[in-house]
Amino acid sequence: MVMNMEHVHAKLSTSISEFKKNPSAILAEANGETIALLNHNKPSAYIVSAKTYEMMLEAIENLELLELAETRLKDKDKAIRVNLEDL
Repeated sequence: MVMNMEHVHAKLSTSISEFKKNPSAILAEANGETIALLNHNKPSAYIVSAKTYEMMLEAIENLELLELAETRLKDKDKAIRVNLEDL
Protein backbone atom coordinates (compact mmCIF):
# COMPACT_ATOMS: atom_id res chain seq x y z
CA MET A 1 0.00 0.00 0.00
CA VAL A 2 1.43 3.40 -1.04
CA MET A 3 0.58 6.35 1.15
CA ASN A 4 0.22 9.82 -0.30
CA MET A 5 2.62 11.92 1.77
CA GLU A 6 2.89 15.68 1.60
CA HIS A 7 5.95 17.81 2.36
CA VAL A 8 5.33 20.73 4.66
CA HIS A 9 7.76 23.54 3.87
CA ALA A 10 7.44 25.32 7.20
CA LYS A 11 8.46 24.67 10.79
CA LEU A 12 5.02 25.72 12.00
CA SER A 13 1.61 24.51 10.90
CA THR A 14 -2.01 24.89 11.92
CA SER A 15 -5.34 23.80 10.59
CA ILE A 16 -7.51 26.27 8.75
CA SER A 17 -10.19 25.72 11.41
CA GLU A 18 -7.80 26.70 14.22
CA PHE A 19 -6.49 29.65 12.24
CA LYS A 20 -10.02 31.00 11.69
CA LYS A 21 -10.70 30.94 15.44
CA ASN A 22 -7.95 33.42 16.31
CA PRO A 23 -5.64 34.41 13.45
CA SER A 24 -4.00 37.24 15.41
CA ALA A 25 -2.89 34.90 18.19
CA ILE A 26 -1.44 32.38 15.73
CA LEU A 27 0.44 35.09 13.84
CA ALA A 28 1.80 36.49 17.11
CA GLU A 29 2.88 33.04 18.25
CA ALA A 30 4.64 32.41 14.92
CA ASN A 31 6.76 35.53 15.50
CA GLY A 32 7.43 36.10 11.80
CA GLU A 33 8.01 32.44 10.91
CA THR A 34 6.23 30.91 7.94
CA ILE A 35 3.06 29.02 8.81
CA ALA A 36 1.65 26.12 6.79
CA LEU A 37 -2.15 26.13 6.71
CA LEU A 38 -3.42 22.57 6.63
CA ASN A 39 -6.69 21.31 5.20
CA HIS A 40 -7.35 17.66 6.04
CA ASN A 41 -3.71 17.44 7.22
CA LYS A 42 -2.35 18.56 3.83
CA PRO A 43 -0.77 21.96 3.14
CA SER A 44 -3.25 24.21 1.37
CA ALA A 45 -1.47 27.54 1.82
CA TYR A 46 1.48 29.21 3.46
CA ILE A 47 1.44 32.43 5.43
CA VAL A 48 4.66 34.43 5.27
CA SER A 49 5.49 37.68 7.01
CA ALA A 50 5.49 40.92 5.05
CA LYS A 51 9.29 41.08 5.42
CA THR A 52 9.71 37.55 4.01
CA TYR A 53 7.33 38.33 1.15
CA GLU A 54 9.29 41.47 0.24
CA MET A 55 12.53 39.45 0.29
CA MET A 56 10.95 36.84 -1.99
CA LEU A 57 9.84 39.51 -4.48
CA GLU A 58 13.33 41.04 -4.45
CA ALA A 59 14.91 37.62 -5.05
CA ILE A 60 12.57 36.98 -7.99
CA GLU A 61 13.40 40.40 -9.45
CA ASN A 62 17.12 39.70 -9.07
CA LEU A 63 16.74 36.35 -10.87
CA GLU A 64 14.86 38.06 -13.71
CA LEU A 65 17.61 40.69 -14.01
CA LEU A 66 20.29 37.99 -13.98
CA GLU A 67 18.47 36.09 -16.73
CA LEU A 68 18.24 39.29 -18.79
CA ALA A 69 21.94 40.01 -18.31
CA GLU A 70 22.90 36.46 -19.29
CA THR A 71 20.73 36.69 -22.41
CA ARG A 72 22.36 39.97 -23.39
CA LEU A 73 25.84 38.54 -22.81
CA LYS A 74 25.02 35.65 -25.16
CA ASP A 75 23.93 38.14 -27.82
CA LYS A 76 27.36 39.82 -27.98
CA ASP A 77 27.18 39.80 -31.78
CA LYS A 78 24.41 42.38 -31.54
CA ALA A 79 26.56 44.65 -29.40
CA ILE A 80 27.74 47.95 -30.83
CA ARG A 81 31.22 49.15 -29.96
CA VAL A 82 31.27 52.75 -28.79
CA ASN A 83 34.21 54.99 -28.04
CA LEU A 84 33.54 57.00 -24.89
CA GLU A 85 35.16 60.07 -26.42
CA ASP A 86 32.59 59.96 -29.23
CA LEU A 87 29.77 60.30 -26.74
